[in-house]
Amino acid sequence: MSTVEEATQGTGGMSGTKKALLGFAALYLIGLVAFVVAFGVHGHKNEQFKVIDSFHLESWLKIAGPIQLDKGVLYVLLAMIITLAIMLYVAWHMQRRPGRVQVAVEAAYGLMSRVTHDNMSDKLSKKWFPFVFTLFVFVLVSNLLGYIPLPVDTQNKFTLFGAHIPSFQIYAAVTNLALPLVLTLIVFVAYNFEGVRTHGPIGYLKSLIPKGVSGGILILIVPLELLSNFVLRPLSLTIRLWANLLAGHMLIDFMAGNFAILLGLQVLGWFTLPFGVVIFLFEAGLIAGLQAFIFAILTAIYIGGAASASH
Repeated sequence: MSTVEEATQGTGGMSGTKKALLGFAALYLIGLVAFVVAFGVHGHKNEQFKVIDSFHLESWLKIAGPIQLDKGVLYVLLAMIITLAIMLYVAWHMQRRPGRVQVAVEAAYGLMSRVTHDNMSDKLSKKWFPFVFTLFVFVLVSNLLGYIPLPVDTQNKFTLFGAHIPSFQIYAAVTNLALPLVLTLIVFVAYNFEGVRTHGPIGYLKSLIPKGVSGGILILIVPLELLSNFVLRPLSLTIRLWANLLAGHMLIDFMAGNFAILLGLQVLGWFTLPFGVVIFLFEAGLIAGLQAFIFAILTAIYIGGAASASH
C-alpha cells in the first residue's frame, strides 16, 4: 500500500473503537424499539417490590445463640480469606521480576507506608503500620468483592435443571452497618489507647485542648473537643464508609433493573442499563479504592494525632 493510500485510510477510515461504539449504540436503539413494541410504554406501580429488600440479611444457618450464617457473614469471610491468600502468596512468591499481584500489593504497601510516615513519628509508624495496612487491604478487598455478582439472593431464586438456585446479586459487606461500626470501634480503641499510653489519662484529655486556649472559652471548647474525639469521629468514620458503598450499590441496582420493576415498565430496564454500567465502572474503579484509602488515612491521622503533644 502506498503512502498516499495509507494516509487516506488513516483520515477517512473508521477506527475499531468508533465501530464498536456505533455498534453498541445501534444495538441499544434496536433493543429500545423492540422493548417498546413488545411491552409498550404503559406500566403499573409494583406495591410489593422494595428496593432495599436486596440488602436485608436472611439467615441461612443458625449456629449458636445470635451467631448465624447469612450473606453478610459470607462476604466478610470471603474478604478475610482473599486478603490472607493474597498476602501469603506474595510473601511466599517474592520475585525480582514481580507479577501483577505482587506489583499491586507492593504499590499498596508503599502507599500506606507514606500515609503512616506522614502522620506519625518513625517509632509510631513502625508500630502501627501493620494495623493501618491490614485495614486498608481488608476494606479494599471487601469493597471490590462487592461488585462481583454471586448467587446469594435467597429471597429470589431461579430454577436450573430442577434445582432452585439463589439469584445472582452484587452485595458488599460494608453496606451492612455492623461491619463499618466494628471496624470503627477497633480504630476508636486504637487511637484512644495510644493517646492514653503516651500522655496518661489526664494528660491525654488535656492534649485534646488546642494550644493557647484558656479562660472562659474553655467552657465551649472542652465539650466540643470531647464530642469531636469520642462521638463525631467514630460516627463520621462509620457513616462515610457505609453510606458511600450503600448508595453506590443502590444506584447500580436501581439503574440495572430495579427502577423498571418498581414501575412495572420493562422498557425502562433497557433504557437505564447503560447508566447502570457507567455507575458500576465508576464505583468499582474509583469509589471502592478511595473509601478504603480514606478509612486508612483517617486511622493514621487519628492515631498520630492522639500521640502528639497537642493539636
